[in-house]
Amino acid sequence: MGHRITTQSRGKGGPTYRVPSHRYKAQLKHFGSGEETVTGEVIDIEHDPARHTPIALVKLEDGSKEYSLVTEGVGIGDIIAWGPKALVKNGHTLPLGAIPTGAYICNIEARPNDGGKFVRASGVQAIVLDKTDEKVAVQMPSGATKWFNIRCRATIGIVAGGGRGEKPFVKAGNKFHKMRNTASNWPRVRGVAMNVIDHPFGGGGHQHPGRPKTVARGTSPGRAVGHMAARKTGRGKK
Repeated sequence: MGHRITTQSRGKGGPTYRVPSHRYKAQLKHFGSGEETVTGEVIDIEHDPARHTPIALVKLEDGSKEYSLVTEGVGIGDIIAWGPKALVKNGHTLPLGAIPTGAYICNIEARPNDGGKFVRASGVQAIVLDKTDEKVAVQMPSGATKWFNIRCRATIGIVAGGGRGEKPFVKAGNKFHKMRNTASNWPRVRGVAMNVIDHPFGGGGHQHPGRPKTVARGTSPGRAVGHMAARKTGRGKK
C-alpha cells in the first residue's frame, strides 16, 4: 500500500496540518459584554508571528492591557471604543444595528458576544447592505450576502495590512517561513509526478492523469482529487 494522499492526511489531522497556536500572541476578541461601552488607548502596533495583519496593544480604562485587531488609519495614541454608545468612527466597534448602511466593517460576530469570527484577514472588509427589525444584511468579501443578528458587533473600517500579497517572495526561503505559519504542507508535489501507488494520477509512461479529473462529491478519500463535483467541464463556448 502506498502513502496517504494529501486529502487523507489532512482529514486525519496531525502536526503538519495543525495551526501552531503557540505562536499566536493572543485571542483577538471584542471587549465588554455588549451592553456597556468600553474605551481604550492604543499604546503600540505590533506584529503577530502567526498572523498576516498587525495587531494593536490597547490599554483599557481599568488599566489592563489587551491585544485587538486593528483597522487601517488607527495609530498609537488613538482612543477606540467598544459598545452600543460608541461613535460611528473608524476603529470603533458597535452592534450591527447601530452601524449605518453602506459602512465598511470587519471582525463581525457570528453570534452576539462571541468576540468576532468573520472578515479578519489583512486588507479585507464587508459592507452593510440592508436592515430589518432583527437582521442585518452584510456583503462579505466574497461578494455573497450574509444575514446577521442585529446585536452582533462589528468593527468599522478595513483590516490593516492590505496589499500584503502584492509583494513578491523573491526567495524560496521567504516562502518557506511564510508557509510554516499556516496549516498546510509545502512544497506541494504534483499528483502526476508521483508513483502509481501514491496518487490516483500517478504512474504511466508520461505525466498525465490517466483518468477523468471530475469526481463525485462522495468519492472515497483515496480518490478525492481533481475537480470535485464539477458542475460542468470542458472548454466554454462563446
